[in-house]
Amino acid sequence: MTTPNTVPAAQALAGTGVTSSFAIHPNLTAAGLYAHALRRGEGRLSADGAFMAVTGVHTGRSVADKFVAEDPEVSKEIWWGKVNQKLDPAKFAAFTADARKWLGERKELFTQDLYAGADPEHRIKVRLVTTNAWHALFARNMFIRPPVGELEGFTPDFTILHAPEMEAKPEHGGRPNSTTLIGLSFAQKTICIAGTSYAGEIKKSIFTVMNWLLPARGVLPMHCSANVGKNGDTALFFGLSGTGKTTLSSDPERALIGDDEHGWSPKGVFNFEGGCYAKVIKLSQEAEPQIWDASHRFGAVLENVVADERGNLDLDNGSLTENTRACYPIEFIPNTVPGGQAGLPKNVVMLTADAFGVLPPIARLTPAQAMYHFMSGYTAKVAGTEKGLGKEPQATFSTCFGAPFLPRHPEVYGKMLADLIAQHGAQVWLVNTGWTGGAYGTGQRMSIKHTRALLRAALDGSLAQAEFATDPFFGLAVPQNVPGVPAEVLNPRDSWADKAAYDKQAKHLVSLFEKNFESFAGAVSDEVKAAALKSAA
Repeated sequence: MTTPNTVPAAQALAGTGVTSSFAIHPNLTAAGLYAHALRRGEGRLSADGAFMAVTGVHTGRSVADKFVAEDPEVSKEIWWGKVNQKLDPAKFAAFTADARKWLGERKELFTQDLYAGADPEHRIKVRLVTTNAWHALFARNMFIRPPVGELEGFTPDFTILHAPEMEAKPEHGGRPNSTTLIGLSFAQKTICIAGTSYAGEIKKSIFTVMNWLLPARGVLPMHCSANVGKNGDTALFFGLSGTGKTTLSSDPERALIGDDEHGWSPKGVFNFEGGCYAKVIKLSQEAEPQIWDASHRFGAVLENVVADERGNLDLDNGSLTENTRACYPIEFIPNTVPGGQAGLPKNVVMLTADAFGVLPPIARLTPAQAMYHFMSGYTAKVAGTEKGLGKEPQATFSTCFGAPFLPRHPEVYGKMLADLIAQHGAQVWLVNTGWTGGAYGTGQRMSIKHTRALLRAALDGSLAQAEFATDPFFGLAVPQNVPGVPAEVLNPRDSWADKAAYDKQAKHLVSLFEKNFESFAGAVSDEVKAAALKSAA
């Protein structure tokens, strides 16, 4: 079964190792994938025409079930440990063989041929084979869609075998008693996903691949969003989930390059993706109109979002998960950069959602501080963002703001960033989108209006002219006067009614930074060591 202007079905499985005598649906567009997904009962439509899917038991990434094949030709360069767990190559071979057989026995398969990397010099070709039309639509939204003329003779660089309903077995080498397994082989150029319907595994597996390939080409892969101003000034936004990467880069006054994954090459910045994957729990139409509009239209995929019987969305409802998501093509955002490429960054923003309420809303970093905070990758989780958390904030440190996706040692990426900042003179800012006036449960979330005002002042250069003072706990250069932002917000201690409580909380956070620094202290320069946060003797 084929569709007009797409590759013949006979070519759809080429290079994947999957053989099938059943129906193959290659490179269907959104409309065709909608039709099949609805026919197959894979989900339903929202009142606005978005496709709604429920992922079942897995509503987020299965971090503990991600394994990397210990192929001899690459083993020495991989950062082995909890992030990259070793998988015997023979067991990976057994796993993929079973997945190929299982996929070949399905009555229908959907394939998509896509690019990762907007820069043709550094992109890879990806072929997805999956059992579900909605997963194919997710991938089509998420990655870069080649022009029809480039699909003929498409030969994948990496293949994704996506078998969400297949159960992994003990002989596949994954976690004991788990039927979920995400296996990657850089040597075999194959990704195999079984036992989970959470679509984010497709996206992040390719991000891991790009994090593996690009450093060897002199390109820094980054877990960040990026946009560009009217004067051509590029800005990067690093940050973990829930810190505001997607929200703050989707700015009506600046053109969006991408919301999550980019490369920094000698020529400039380029998006890895052709879509966005936005967290939509408690999404506000007033505060985030672009993401709101993109999530309420035909073509978007909504994961685990709750709606009434008429399909009216309840974005405040986290009964399935707090990790509700919308996936849509980047062109659903009205102001984007055609081609997903822009010039060299002038500003680098590191975002944190400090639930302890003690970090300033914005601070200017020295190059050594920039490297320290990049290697730290701090944010804080609170109850309501992840299951199992208590009332107290929980500090999270994810080195390079993306530890789960780093196949190489973190210092590889850290050194590359330090060299690029030094070479191009980018200014680095630390921005706290978390709490002010007290910790989580006492204070309030930082106003997005204030955050946007601070960012705009930083990016247009006016903030550099402000008076700065050094914060006594964190050694940060904090502006003392910014139009539209109250002085007590700029200096978090002033926003706390109980100053002694602030001091205690600040010292506690410093001690957490200090403990985390032990994990990478041996891999950084003396300048970075001098910039590290230290508890008072």
